[in-house]
Amino acid sequence: MPALVTGGAGYIGSHTAKRLAQAAIEPIVYDDLSSGHDWAVQWGPLVRADLGDQETLRATIAKYEISAAIHFAAHAYVGESMLEPRRYFHNNVTNTLTLLDALLNAGVGCIVFSSSCAVYGVPQSIPISEEDAKKPVNPYGESKLFIERALGWYGRAYGLRWAALRYFNAAGADPSGEVGEVHDPEPHLIPRAIESALGRSPDLEVYGVDYPTPDGTAVRDYVHVSDLADGHVAALERLMSGGQSFAANLGTGEGVSVREIIRAVERVAGVPLNAKSAPRRPGDPPVLVADPSRARELLHWNPKLSSPDSIIRTAWRWHKSKLGTGVKG
Repeated sequence: MPALVTGGAGYIGSHTAKRLAQAAIEPIVYDDLSSGHDWAVQWGPLVRADLGDQETLRATIAKYEISAAIHFAAHAYVGESMLEPRRYFHNNVTNTLTLLDALLNAGVGCIVFSSSCAVYGVPQSIPISEEDAKKPVNPYGESKLFIERALGWYGRAYGLRWAALRYFNAAGADPSGEVGEVHDPEPHLIPRAIESALGRSPDLEVYGVDYPTPDGTAVRDYVHVSDLADGHVAALERLMSGGQSFAANLGTGEGVSVREIIRAVERVAGVPLNAKSAPRRPGDPPVLVADPSRARELLHWNPKLSSPDSIIRTAWRWHKSKLGTGVKG
């Protein structure tokens, strides 16, 4: 049973492609490789094309007889979205609407949408539930919320069944080492800390040490990327078996500060890190922690690899081996 995986050559998309294949669902990866990697496409064919290319998109859906889709393809950096909102709205909104039209025109009735906790903005209470106010504080979150709302209307008008998975901080790497996190430049804390521990990068910058949190650094809910992949497959299977549309948080319900992550990397690596204070990044809320109870109820989803030490151990093994495999950011 083939499923279209847009952005399937990227970090979360490639891990999900592996999980799909293990569930006997063939992942048809559609990716322009602007931020993804061809070596990460290992479990099905790769169609290299832009999501705005309507002709190629239609041909791909027809050729592979696509029955459902998981949509990852998006620009995904909060800070960059503050500087280039036009780029974010074009790719994350306009191109996604092109995808939805192509799916509906081909009679494909199910889609899992890669959303984000950024739709909530600065939360009024912690943990964050799905019913909490949606007030994005950056264009990235705004673009995700727009598509969630569009999905709701498309469901009413056209019968499209959808799941919007609002996940929190994806981290870690495939435990078997087949795929992992590679970005250039690397914006995420854990790979930057590991690269610093390996001596491959200069001092580790900590963006913001004056947040209203216990140690002054931002607090996030870190979720192992393989656990996220399990959530996407479970959501797709629910929709394809006739389940109703829904939005759900994918998180652990546990907050970990930047300083706590740095200490965990130091434990795993066995070396101290030279962390230096840097200004806050625009658009970053102080605390983001999920209430994951809906995903547990609807999807029977229970993250198994998402403790900080487990996340960092798998990421550490991946980054240590990366140079030997020829993988580059």
